[in-house]
Amino acid sequence: MTVPGDGARAAGDTPLLEVRDLVVHHGQLRALDAISLQVFPGEVYAIIGANGAGKSTLLRTIAGLHHPTAGSISFDGRDVTGLRPERRAMQGIAMVPEGRRLFGSLSLEENLQVGATYARQGPWTIERVYEMFGWMRERRNQLTAQLSGGEQQTVAIGRALVANPRVLLLDELSLGLAPVVVQRIYGMLPQILESGVTVLLVEQDVSQALRVATHLQCLLEGRTTLEGRPADVTEEQVEAAYFGMAGSAAGHPAAPAEGSES
Repeated sequence: MTVPGDGARAAGDTPLLEVRDLVVHHGQLRALDAISLQVFPGEVYAIIGANGAGKSTLLRTIAGLHHPTAGSISFDGRDVTGLRPERRAMQGIAMVPEGRRLFGSLSLEENLQVGATYARQGPWTIERVYEMFGWMRERRNQLTAQLSGGEQQTVAIGRALVANPRVLLLDELSLGLAPVVVQRIYGMLPQILESGVTVLLVEQDVSQALRVATHLQCLLEGRTTLEGRPADVTEEQVEAAYFGMAGSAAGHPAAPAEGSES
């Protein structure tokens, strides 16, 4: 799958989203330890790692649902570290959470309306979501609790899109879904990117992340173990970083590798 914006970052580009030395605790547990990243416009930036690596904590902190112990989050050049989640949404940060978190007692359309509560001006409306996902219009009055897992995931994406985000945070899109459904959902990415949305996604499915990402970062126990372009890393480097095996270069971009696959 080829996505818009694939390739190297241009010199002089300014990151749309920047995280600097982020530290987050859950009680006494340090969930994130000095995490930094830069997401540039038009990218699909993938965060990979095993369960407990801190991936979801990172996205939730960027969205404003967790408060960092230290570090900062900047969006479009402005510090948003202290902003409430709804203020971040109004600036253009929207999230599709792990497990979808839809209101099961509300209809499909009512869930989309919830997403529009703090919407910015932009191209995404409920009508456009219906155009993108043709099955929704006829079932707009159906309770989301009656939808399949893949359908619910699609509604969750639509709910985030109607907020007209500049950065879309996607947390574990493939979790609990059949491979054919996962492929169908990831097939939506090019159209989303073409509308001007930048994507930061968390994914345990490494092969899927490598297929769609323009940039990737691997976390292990709250620390960065690998960072770079998928074209510049080998399967061995990714495996070492993912499982904490000897040979991973923690906190440093991977060196270019001959014959690596994107």
